[in-house]
Amino acid sequence: MTQVVEEKATPRQARWAIALFFFVSGFGYSTWASRIPVIQQQLHLSEAQLGAVLFALPAGLMLTLPITAGLLQRFSSRQVMLVGAILYNVALALLGLVEHTWQLVGLLFCFGSSRNLLNLSMNAQSVGVQARYDTSIIATFHGVWSVAGFAAAALGTLLIGRQVPTSLHFATVAVLLTGVALFTYRHSLVLPPAPEARRSGFSWPDKTLLKFGLIAFASMACEGTMYDWSGIYFQKAVLVPKESAALGFTIYMVAMTAGRFSGDPLANRFGVKSILHYSGLLMLSGLLLAALLPVPLAAGLGFALVGLGVSCVIPMVFGLAGRTAALSSGSAIAAVSMVGYVGFLLVPPVVGFIAEAAGLRWSFGLMAVLGAVVVLLVRRLPD
Repeated sequence: MTQVVEEKATPRQARWAIALFFFVSGFGYSTWASRIPVIQQQLHLSEAQLGAVLFALPAGLMLTLPITAGLLQRFSSRQVMLVGAILYNVALALLGLVEHTWQLVGLLFCFGSSRNLLNLSMNAQSVGVQARYDTSIIATFHGVWSVAGFAAAALGTLLIGRQVPTSLHFATVAVLLTGVALFTYRHSLVLPPAPEARRSGFSWPDKTLLKFGLIAFASMACEGTMYDWSGIYFQKAVLVPKESAALGFTIYMVAMTAGRFSGDPLANRFGVKSILHYSGLLMLSGLLLAALLPVPLAAGLGFALVGLGVSCVIPMVFGLAGRTAALSSGSAIAAVSMVGYVGFLLVPPVVGFIAEAAGLRWSFGLMAVLGAVVVLLVRRLPD
């Protein structure tokens, strides 16, 4: 028997509401990322030590995936999304108060766990909104995430230059983002979990979802590397002044933003498979360029190519998974994310260990393999 879904919001209202939750997620995460070099210096961490500490955030993401999937099978994704947003901002505010490495590790785990609650639920909501439109709009949500990330990176650069304390920066952002989430929640979609999801529990990806998951693995590994290491790479490999360390991250975020807002029109015209293929090529060429020519102009161009390359991979893959899997959209996204987050979990810390042993240029050069992986996997997808 078909279950009637109550919708209190029009498709347009829901689209704006979910876009603002993507803004909350992106602004909060990039606020943290913009201060990584500062926190590294404050806690006197080497590259290898920082890599080990950063492992805590994706560990929180990974270990709470089954919990989040279970919650999405019991409660509406809008409820999980609101709780996740609040916890996410509480963790962000507390990150600004860390004085010891063990505190940073614990709070990064909590930050990752709450981010998992927020991101999986809002992506499930985005698939629900997409179902109410005839043309592709899903990449736009991730474009909003990137706009927020760019704005947060720019704000972080400004506040670092003016020596605003990290604690004040993080607390102010957390309060404002919580207010946005509380205000826009009422316009999100009321989407009860699908009946089959209640029986299945957390679902590991089948063969079809595994292909999407491996593409997500390569893209999320590349994204995680750029978030955690782009500022440090510009400071220590490109040798820009310390005050300009966030420039590389900002360039990356600008390019990602442009790519995500262009993704839907391009996908409607050329097809998702073509977009994913060229995304892999851009990731490959961008990382190689930054590694081979560590000067501001070339490295900046390389980071821009990487940003364009990763921009549409996750929204397109999540959209495909949500439409083709024999699961609810929340369960399908959780299954694909399980594989993708392994890349987000393992690769950025490995960058730190490679950098410690052979240098940052070698670590970024080896990450170019991620782009080649995307190209090869896309060729195996059906037309």
